[in-house]
Amino acid sequence: MDLPELKIGPFVAKVPIVQGGMGVGISLSTLAGNVALNGGIGVISAVEIGFNEPDYLKNKMAANLRALRTHIKRARDIAKGGVLGINVMAALNNFEEIVAEGVKQKIDIIFAGAGLPLKLPQFTMGTSTKIVPIVSSGRAAAVICKNWHKNYGIIPDAIVVEGPLAGGHLGFKEEDIKKPKFQLHNLLKDVLETIKPFEEIYKKNIPVIAAGGIFTGKDIAEFMRMGASGVQMATRFVATHECDASEEFKKAYINARQEDVQIIQSPVGMIGRAIKNEFLTDVAAGKKKPIRCLCNCLKPCNPVKAPYCIADALINAQRGNLDKGFAFAGTNVSKIDEIVSVKQLMDQLVSEAKIY
Repeated sequence: MDLPELKIGPFVAKVPIVQGGMGVGISLSTLAGNVALNGGIGVISAVEIGFNEPDYLKNKMAANLRALRTHIKRARDIAKGGVLGINVMAALNNFEEIVAEGVKQKIDIIFAGAGLPLKLPQFTMGTSTKIVPIVSSGRAAAVICKNWHKNYGIIPDAIVVEGPLAGGHLGFKEEDIKKPKFQLHNLLKDVLETIKPFEEIYKKNIPVIAAGGIFTGKDIAEFMRMGASGVQMATRFVATHECDASEEFKKAYINARQEDVQIIQSPVGMIGRAIKNEFLTDVAAGKKKPIRCLCNCLKPCNPVKAPYCIADALINAQRGNLDKGFAFAGTNVSKIDEIVSVKQLMDQLVSEAKIY
């Protein structure tokens, strides 16, 4: 199929691919800007975005806000008018401050997951910024739609529904990730059905973006035929020259085998999917890593009980110090065998989709 444009409010992506936000520091301005330049929606991860700022450990909030402004500007310079977003976890302790700064910088779209972003409209009403919650069930979509309708008189500008094959933190119980009802095609149907009453009330379409395990142009075409308006992909974009991660991080993706992809228990109280390494093996064996809570970044995290600092581990991994951290990745990471440019990847996906 010829892939259609993806429209979220007034913003139009020529290619209906959203590059998933990957923290800490995996999708920053270089990756997001180049995805937007090549027709997709580029997304900057705002999670502890200031980790490279010289005063990060002493003045975390100022460092994060300063870095967010810098990366939005850099991405805009690269994107040349393309569509840009930021990804903000609702579980962040500084969620509201980051969102407010993104709106101040007139970011096109805010994607918010890892919790229910029920207060998000407070910061965007009357502005040009569009808001897109990330959910893992029709129930979560319903809660958000009902709340926003009741309290703000609006509905989401789009919704991302993320299935259990994604990388990073997952919105599922470990025992549920292989059950048929929780697979992405069924979740997509559930969300599409759930939002119909709200679309009727507001006389407008809510684009639904399918995410989690989408790897090829064929996958994209299949989910578009099921009713998705677009897809979100993250893992594929790590193996690009423009990805903001270190070369060592990218090599972990290239070298990963299927048996290396595992479900882990994160210190934040959620499960996640990551690439097995010595760091994670030690954690699984009960070896508590030397811990310093860098930033008290996530509401569910208890530094006293945590076996390691998730922010510290992810920052180490981003910088290539994988002996002191690990790489989150989607279930299909073992299929990646080379690093390409963002343009090559986007062109390949569009070409593959045309065949199906």
